[in-house]
Amino acid sequence: MGVELCAKLGGGGLFTRLAKSWSKMEKGLNDCVSKSFIGRYFKLEARKSCFTKELRAATATFLTMAYIITVNATILSDSGGTCSIADCTTSLNQTASPDCMIKPNAGYQNCLSKVKGDLIVATVLSAMVGSIAMGILANLPLALAPAMGPNAYLAYNLVGFHGSGSISYQTALAVVLVEGCAFFAISAIGLRSKLAKLIPRSVRLACAAGIGLFIAFVGLQVHQGVGLIGPDSSTLVTLTGCANTNPETGECIGGKLRNPKLWLSLAGFLITSYGLMKNVKGSMIYGILFVTLVSWFRGTSVTYFPNTPIGDTSYNYFKKVVDFRMIKSTAGALSFSNFNRSEVWVALATLFYVDVLAITGTMHTMAEIGGYANEQGGFEGEYLAYLVDAGSTIVGSTLGVSTVATYVESSAGLREGGRTGLTAVIIGLYFFISLFFIPLLSSVPPWAIGPSLVMVGVMMMKVVKDINWADMKEAIPAFITMLLMPLTYSIANGIVAGIGLYVALSLYDYMLGSMRWLIKMKRMVAKEQNQVSATAGVDSTIEII
Repeated sequence: MGVELCAKLGGGGLFTRLAKSWSKMEKGLNDCVSKSFIGRYFKLEARKSCFTKELRAATATFLTMAYIITVNATILSDSGGTCSIADCTTSLNQTASPDCMIKPNAGYQNCLSKVKGDLIVATVLSAMVGSIAMGILANLPLALAPAMGPNAYLAYNLVGFHGSGSISYQTALAVVLVEGCAFFAISAIGLRSKLAKLIPRSVRLACAAGIGLFIAFVGLQVHQGVGLIGPDSSTLVTLTGCANTNPETGECIGGKLRNPKLWLSLAGFLITSYGLMKNVKGSMIYGILFVTLVSWFRGTSVTYFPNTPIGDTSYNYFKKVVDFRMIKSTAGALSFSNFNRSEVWVALATLFYVDVLAITGTMHTMAEIGGYANEQGGFEGEYLAYLVDAGSTIVGSTLGVSTVATYVESSAGLREGGRTGLTAVIIGLYFFISLFFIPLLSSVPPWAIGPSLVMVGVMMMKVVKDINWADMKEAIPAFITMLLMPLTYSIANGIVAGIGLYVALSLYDYMLGSMRWLIKMKRMVAKEQNQVSATAGVDSTIEII
């Protein structure tokens, strides 16, 4: 009896029937959706796709890019957001000094935690709106979210760590809004792709790699990520991983590589690396998840909830697990009062330049991967995709986040067979669901985020192979662009230096060409004069005869 039962089960009879039954149900569901209004609207049959394939594609894309929910909020909250010196806690009869925003301060840290929660909601909402709009309007399987690169530029170059930069957070958001409107305008009149072609190709490629290096550099630092490198009075930067640091200078006290959070972070980095090596979908999430879960236990040396008033407040909010949060501080935090300063216009030009290059290039790359690009380099829904992309930045800036862009992680969904906007709509719904788990998402520690920033840098370095390193005219500007972004802690400096150097090196060719043209013209004029003189001599001889 048992043998017969095992034979039926082990022989594959039951599993075969289950597989056939599932296949039949899946086919019925796909046929039903394809023939419905949804199927006709998204052109499922015309693009040789089906509902379950689009669902798998959306799941793959969301898993590979969901890290941005916490990563973006962590980066932007490093700017201090709307927090100011007024939020600092002081002793009785004492006035807060600007140092309270840099050094540990209970009041300021409490404000930062609230801002981070608001930024998580803003990130989710902007990604949800952008992705759903891309799916419904452009019918493309592309996901949108606040872009890596512009967020770091806003946080560390414009506003500065905890507001130490030259522009306030409110002014920076106004810059993003104006840039989004300008981006929408050039998309509407069809200038977007033409402007991107004006920039030298080597500099365009180097910008992506340089931004990757900049992001990785941020992820390796103490305050923003892994904690492997930090400041040094002699060499500017050095290896850290300190158990304790000098609150004034940030330098190590008592030895290096002794911080347990560093080693936990490196373990998360290895998990992500192994997953990417084996093409495991969601590898970035798994690394972040491992480090985060370990850091949630209280009473350990790596806990995110220390036994302090701030730690107790964060832990009490974390225990809610499910909570719907309203944006209180970042939505509508725009200020146009400082637009008469040169720094604002440099920031506007830099963000606009990065948008034209990076985002436009990403869209065309996704079109090539998805196989829906035409022979002219365009693709179906291109015009509306550009408008959605720019419009999402406008929406994001009013919510409190930086530039919203099409994500290269959309390629994960394309590899799973996603071909229509239904993929993007489902991704938007995934982001909507995550809105209800803000207590968990806001409790992800920086040392869990750092490894993913480094990995983003790794991925963005792939374009370096397309630079013609044998041609020094191409190689030198590209190298300087990549080098200056992390070393000067400024994306704008790298861009300006790369373009300026390319123009300077091109002057030689222009001058040489001009000289050759002048010499050629001089010879032609001399030849014409000789012919005229010879003709005049013949005429005078005829007259004498």
